[in-house]
Amino acid sequence: MRKLASRPGNFFSFAGSQFTEEKFGQAEKTELDAHFETLLARADSTKNWTERILRQTEVLLQPNPSARVEEFLYEKLDRKVPSRVTNGELLAQYMAEAASELGATTPYGKTLLKVSEAEKRLGAAERDFIHTASVSFLTPLRNFLEGDWKTISKERRLLQNRRLDLDACKARLKKAKAAEAKATTVPDFQETRPRNYILSASASALWNDEVDKAEQELRVAQTEFDRQAEVTRLLLEGISSTHVNHLRCLHEFVKSQTTYYAQCYRHMLDLQKQLGRHSLASRFPGTFVGTTEPASPPLSTTSPTTAAATMPVVPTVAGLAAPGEAALCLEEVAPPASGTRKARVLYDYEAADSSELALLADELITVYSLPGMDPDWLIGERGNKKGKVPVTYLELLS
Repeated sequence: MRKLASRPGNFFSFAGSQFTEEKFGQAEKTELDAHFETLLARADSTKNWTERILRQTEVLLQPNPSARVEEFLYEKLDRKVPSRVTNGELLAQYMAEAASELGATTPYGKTLLKVSEAEKRLGAAERDFIHTASVSFLTPLRNFLEGDWKTISKERRLLQNRRLDLDACKARLKKAKAAEAKATTVPDFQETRPRNYILSASASALWNDEVDKAEQELRVAQTEFDRQAEVTRLLLEGISSTHVNHLRCLHEFVKSQTTYYAQCYRHMLDLQKQLGRHSLASRFPGTFVGTTEPASPPLSTTSPTTAAATMPVVPTVAGLAAPGEAALCLEEVAPPASGTRKARVLYDYEAADSSELALLADELITVYSLPGMDPDWLIGERGNKKGKVPVTYLELLS
């Protein structure tokens, strides 16, 4: 009895005993309500998936693990991360040096310089994207894990301790009541020694005091548990606000990624046009590409109407017509008198609209260009069908 009565002031040891007995299934445990358990599960899922998304986004922005570790150490030491050359910028530097050594005036050297400039612009765009994504997306996720989640975890641990104290008080009260009932119903008056007789006679009163103390401690523990449960519940309900904030950050990340890829597309499209224009000019000299004057029609006694129908000076694709003039259908324009060639189709191509010609791999078609056309496209003919075809799908034959 004295040993049990000495336990009220030692909540830590008694709560630890409660925790051990729960693990072995020897003690009852106060269960939280279903709504509270749902909040806990949602909070845990939010934390786990936020960590995964954060880590994988870091891998996306910086694939080099050594560089990520270095940046992590700089952040922990509260020092500025040194500027790092992107892979695109490093490739641009190598290409420029190669062009300088191999000959900047040679076709290969000129192309290296053009690609080098494009890669340099890509590297600068990548640097801007990494910075924007880090500020608008990674930083809020990291702040949640290092700030809000640590607060939630701390309050949850405190709630767990309050719950152990509460269950320990319940167990202590239960044991005290059981001992009081036993002392009341079966008093031991058969003791022969005076000291033992006095203890047996006063056992009921002592256990009654013990029950009163246990009930008082239980009320205090219940109050502290309820207060801590309310604090934790409010923090867990704040996860909804966290989701809203992360949603906004996700929109910002998508926006920055869209801007980055749009810049990359523009840079590469400009480069492809420069390289394609040079390549096509070497393949189709004269009237095929880059000419400002159309080829002269063959001398004949054709009527003005027939001549107008065969002149290749009118663009045949929507968007190529002169301002204020309607674009003609492809069927209304005949191929130029010169500059047509045969081409073999490399891959299947599905026409996007009626202005394009569907292609099948390995088939032969006739191709030609018109002044003002995009150098990435040609006009292709197969029988009585014609339409735009992409240059990259063709192998031009002599």
